Amino acid sequence: MRLTVSLLVVATLCCLTTALFASDWPQFRGPNADGISPETGVNTDWTVRAPAQLWQTELSDNGYAGPAVADGKVFIIDHHGSQDVVRALDLNNGKEIWHFAYDDSSEDNFGFARSTPAISENCVYTLSKLGTVMCLNTKTGEKVWSRNIIKDFAGKLPQWELAMSPLVDGDRVILCPGGENAAVVALNKYSGATLWQGGGSDLPGYATPVAATFDGVRQYVVLTAARLLGIEADNGKVLWSYPWQTGSDVNAATPVIIGNAVFLTSSYHHGCALLEIAGGKPLLRWQNVEMQSQFSTPIYYNGYLYGTTDYPYGHLVCLDSKTGSAMWKWPGFEKGAGIAVSGLLMMGVGDSGEYVLINMTPVGYMELGRFLPLGGRSWTAPVLAERKLLVRNKKVLACLWTFALCHLVSC
Repeated sequence: MRLTVSLLVVATLCCLTTALFASDWPQFRGPNADGISPETGVNTDWTVRAPAQLWQTELSDNGYAGPAVADGKVFIIDHHGSQDVVRALDLNNGKEIWHFAYDDSSEDNFGFARSTPAISENCVYTLSKLGTVMCLNTKTGEKVWSRNIIKDFAGKLPQWELAMSPLVDGDRVILCPGGENAAVVALNKYSGATLWQGGGSDLPGYATPVAATFDGVRQYVVLTAARLLGIEADNGKVLWSYPWQTGSDVNAATPVIIGNAVFLTSSYHHGCALLEIAGGKPLLRWQNVEMQSQFSTPIYYNGYLYGTTDYPYGHLVCLDSKTGSAMWKWPGFEKGAGIAVSGLLMMGVGDSGEYVLINMTPVGYMELGRFLPLGGRSWTAPVLAERKLLVRNKKVLACLWTFALCHLVSC
């Protein structure tokens, strides 16, 4: 009896401690848009105990839309018939709190919506593959405003339609319709009104814009179908550009900001590069083919980049960001995507749906266990929020518990 009480006390204290460090995942790639969770207390050995499923819910979008988490709710874009369906679920039990449907497309093109919602204040912002932008109240699901950026800016849909996620920065929602002098647009997040448009008239890429500050200037780093752009945040002016055209115009992995530099990678035998932004100009520091990510964005941690490459196919690569040298490569990850927490990489195996826990070190590949939560193609990056891991395949979204000790009691 005394041992049971002691375990209960330890577990309860652990729950209270990790709760202090629990965080939301309010946008694509997490709270800091870098794929890294600030939470602590994660289970560091999946060989001893794999994450346990708390709940799962069926999805009908047959695709890859990612979840976002804020204020105890999971937000995701589902699809039914010819309508996208924005759903808000209770993070603790998976029960639907509300949903909002709108007309979009009845044609499956690698699923339907492929973006991750962005949450700011009491609103959730979503983007459909045909360009419908929704702003909904997070508590009620009531529509605040909506627009279609393809229609409103005479935009151009790429071959596989839109896949970027909205970027909310200050009072702006940043999107890429690709119309005449509308490669990038800023909408007022409260009203949807156009604040500015600019960036030339490039066809959209599939990558999500990233906010950065170089030389003291706030800007948006945008990877179009043909170029990497630096766009001044206040007015949409092109500050700098760098040519980056890939086969089939597939620029899909999001640019990674590393100090005053930008790392970018694409597949189709194109490769990767590091550009230093200095004096308002991009300076090529190195370029090679060691990492060729088709759409899964690599994660930067302690001087190194971790991501999958198509050549050799499906290898996980650790890349030195200073030199571009590959420290190691490990097979068997297909087009998987991952997130990082406490120096650990939670990496998906794209074709099988396995998830692997890996120590993020340049010394060599160090696996700390793997498990199969759902199975089947899982190209969507997982999400870690409020001590819970969210994963999906083409049919199901699941929530799992992956923190240490607290599994002993209900937290």
